[in-house]
Amino acid sequence: MPHSLILNLLPTSPIPTGYLSGKHLHALFLTLVSSVDRDLGDRLHEQKSDKAFSLSPLQVVGRSQRGHLLQWEHKQAIPAGTACWWRVALLDDELFSHLSRLWLNLSPATPWHLGPANLQITSILGTPQSTQRWADYCTYARLYEHASDEVRQLGFIFCTPTTFRQGQFDSALPTRENVFGSLLRRWNQYSGIEFPDALIEHVFPSFFDIQTELVTDARSKLIGCVGMMNFRILGEVDATSIKQINALADFALYAGVGRKTPMGMGMVRREPM
Repeated sequence: MPHSLILNLLPTSPIPTGYLSGKHLHALFLTLVSSVDRDLGDRLHEQKSDKAFSLSPLQVVGRSQRGHLLQWEHKQAIPAGTACWWRVALLDDELFSHLSRLWLNLSPATPWHLGPANLQITSILGTPQSTQRWADYCTYARLYEHASDEVRQLGFIFCTPTTFRQGQFDSALPTRENVFGSLLRRWNQYSGIEFPDALIEHVFPSFFDIQTELVTDARSKLIGCVGMMNFRILGEVDATSIKQINALADFALYAGVGRKTPMGMGMVRREPM
């Protein structure tokens, strides 16, 4: 069952900018996992690809954003006492069940560490909220059951820089193969409801308002895209295929697309059209 969890955080000491990168947030997540299951934390650390989770960059509550885009870089330290939130998405039921003890036993008195900063996890949201659109959950069966078999227009917002691996290099262009191919691979790996590879041949781009953004950390620089893009299902397509494509579009909330989703990249959500 996919889960999109929001962890509300309160730093009790300043968080330096050098510890707000995807690499350090990834390390914090592995620390949370290892606190309840050391072997699982070690296995997740050793995985090089196909990870069953994705993470957001750290978000400051109330800080102005550019439309629907999230903040993926911080030019200044986050002061102590600043309310923040952090999205953790899980694609695998086994991973969620292992972490249930962590969610149930959280205490604001227990500090977690992001570099030299101490953090309190004040609450966790796992159901839709009027003020927090990233919190949600749904079984794979329900995602498929509730997907439309009629809607042919699919709108996406790339909320953090998104890039795709092509051979030895990266591409920031969200083609149908890059976007829907990424969703299809993750759906077939975790859902238990397999869709055919040829499914995405019916999808074509119909509108885009995107731009490139640079993401840097201590080890690399990546160019990704952010903004809005619409796709359309064209041609004579049966209702089952339309339903499957819509299920993939809905799945984007949890799976993200492209590379380095466990480090805050590729956060994508579907927008009604």
